[in-house]
Amino acid sequence: MRGTMGWLLDGDPAIRWQVQRDLLGASARTVERERRRVASEGWGARLLARQGARGGWASGRSGDDGLYHPKWISTTYTMLLLRDLGLRPDRRTSKACARLLDCGFQPDGGVIYDWKGPSETCVTGMVLSILASFEHDDERIHALAAHLLERQMPDGGWNCQRPRGATHSSVHTTISVLEGLRGYELHRPRKVRPVRAAQQRGREFLLAHRLFRSHRTGEVIKPVFLRFAFPPRWHYDVLRALDHFQAVGAPRDDRLADAIDVLRRARQPDGRFRLDHAFPGKVYFQMERVGRPSRWNTLRALRVLRWWEA
Repeated sequence: MRGTMGWLLDGDPAIRWQVQRDLLGASARTVERERRRVASEGWGARLLARQGARGGWASGRSGDDGLYHPKWISTTYTMLLLRDLGLRPDRRTSKACARLLDCGFQPDGGVIYDWKGPSETCVTGMVLSILASFEHDDERIHALAAHLLERQMPDGGWNCQRPRGATHSSVHTTISVLEGLRGYELHRPRKVRPVRAAQQRGREFLLAHRLFRSHRTGEVIKPVFLRFAFPPRWHYDVLRALDHFQAVGAPRDDRLADAIDVLRRARQPDGRFRLDHAFPGKVYFQMERVGRPSRWNTLRALRVLRWWEA
């Protein structure tokens, strides 16, 4: 394990500060000092260097002016990645958040960028998570949260295809909304009780599926859910879900045991976890290579196991 920890600490500042906080129990001062480096070194600095004058990324390259397309280099997905890196709020994040809201906010209280119609639940959840993580001060954030509460389905989850007739929730949409509502709860919520209740129902939806199994047959819903990618983009997998459960300090639940077993089996003899796959599309740079040991997956997996085994 010492070798694994040393290898993790040899990584980008975005990895180091989370290892210090989540695995080593370092002091708040040490963690914060390392976290501040995200803006000036490594992956975070490289992404910030690509930000345009108007606050976004990929501007002028697509019909939505780079807000959501091209997907992985757009403003939305770049800000999601900067959220995961742990970038601290500053004038650059404020400018990007304002652009996402000003260009995407709709009369129904949600967000949509590149087509006409009702707001898109997945995108609204992702944008809410971005705004909350970067502590953006705008009253419309409350409308986004209220919109997501209204879109919750009877089974407890969410599905961006509900306006088109979907009757069962999607794990993809549900995890994005859960992350958004959790960020909102920690940032500046109104009416905390219904926000927490909605999250509890959403997690119960995932638990009813043991995170990756059909609630009817018990079969694996999709094999890809057992393969760990980072960044996850809008996609769901078992590690992303488990990391959410540990992040909220959820109580130990036996219905998570199958997912924990999947995680343990993915651990390599040297204690590391691999990057199982990546989603195709243009990126600014590769952080890690598929099939090779992944600091991101190792960090996330070890903090999940630490939470589970506590």
